[in-house]
Amino acid sequence: MFDRPASGERAVLVQIDLEGPLAGGDREELVQLAIAAGAECVGLLGGSRATPDARFFIGAGKADELKALVAETEADLVIVNHSLTPAQQRNLERLLERRVVDRTGLILDIFAQRARSFEGKLQVELAQLRHLATRLVRGWTHLERQKGGIGLRGPGETQLETDRRLLDKRVAGLQRRLQRIAVQRDQGRRARRKAELPLVSLVGYTNAGKSTLFNRLTDAGVYQANQLFATLDPTLRRLTMPSGQPLVLADTVGFVENLPHELVAAFRATLEETRTADLLLHVIDAAAPERDRQIADVVAVLAQIGADCLPRLQVFNKIDLTQDPEPRLECDSSGRPVRVWLSAQEGAGLDLLRTAIDRLCGGDVVHRRIHLAPGQGRLRAWLFSHARVTSDDPSSDGGWDVEVTIPRLALHRLRHQDPEAAASLDRTSNHPPSAVRP
Repeated sequence: MFDRPASGERAVLVQIDLEGPLAGGDREELVQLAIAAGAECVGLLGGSRATPDARFFIGAGKADELKALVAETEADLVIVNHSLTPAQQRNLERLLERRVVDRTGLILDIFAQRARSFEGKLQVELAQLRHLATRLVRGWTHLERQKGGIGLRGPGETQLETDRRLLDKRVAGLQRRLQRIAVQRDQGRRARRKAELPLVSLVGYTNAGKSTLFNRLTDAGVYQANQLFATLDPTLRRLTMPSGQPLVLADTVGFVENLPHELVAAFRATLEETRTADLLLHVIDAAAPERDRQIADVVAVLAQIGADCLPRLQVFNKIDLTQDPEPRLECDSSGRPVRVWLSAQEGAGLDLLRTAIDRLCGGDVVHRRIHLAPGQGRLRAWLFSHARVTSDDPSSDGGWDVEVTIPRLALHRLRHQDPEAAASLDRTSNHPPSAVRP
């Protein structure tokens, strides 16, 4: 039986295209992920298939070719840029007699190295345990064999069941601790809403320059480097716009193509800073060859966490590496900023970004005098959480007559999340309430 080596970072990379010619951008990203994990890339095997092979994923012929390449390069491990089933991973390890890591395991390893906060470490451990849950048999193959005869049968499945119970118990404990942290984060968000501070969240593909831009705007000193997933833990800083409007800016973890579901689930509390934001700054690497694909990948992850309906401002970064290095601000037909071109590294165009954020977040409010029916208690609670209520009087029919000042961004989000409730607000009087009438 093959004993998996505990160390060794010389890696052969495997990239198989299941649809057509091998994409250079995917191959380059695989190399960058491997380097970020600390591996030394000594070989690369490419190819294409119509469908994955059930046994080896890459096919028997490619598996033999990979075995020869591993022997030639004296590699210690093989990194496959795809998600492997436990059986495929186990079959490749038996054939190659080397450790095999799939894309999910590689990203989890990078996250484990980069996590610094207590919450981040808990989230990474939870994702790793969920990934490990279907692969326990791989570590206990010597206990699968059952000896025949009375008194000669081995522990077999008993040990595996014990491991699964211990793993489930640890996962449940991590989930409880993360839930407590999520409650604390929610309390912080409620405090910001009461203080009427808009939350602006930086999102984007990994290595698009989010942390560099965050440091330029806030002088936060967040770690930044030209590598994938340079920062993992979220950071929040208070920022004052040119108009004097204060807001909270959040730097979050970068996204990547085919982000493992285990990470999305484990980092849901962290990604909540994105889902509850008033404005998303979608930071884009303007010089990336696969720019359009990276934009689509970020939009897909935003939809996965329920943040695709939020107002968004595209920030094209690294224009100093393009043929058009001039910073500029683009608006739609109504004058609303939709796109900013800048260079966070050079500091060019930051004033345009501040102007755009100020126009989207600062002082753009809607006044409403509303009659709420008795069955609209949920909408009334939403108004107290997201708007400034200047009067709230009970009406004769058991409802309420309410005067509110609502940030336009919050109203825009409500239209996407609860169109019926937003429609009831739009049907009411739009005259300024007496408390705020100029």
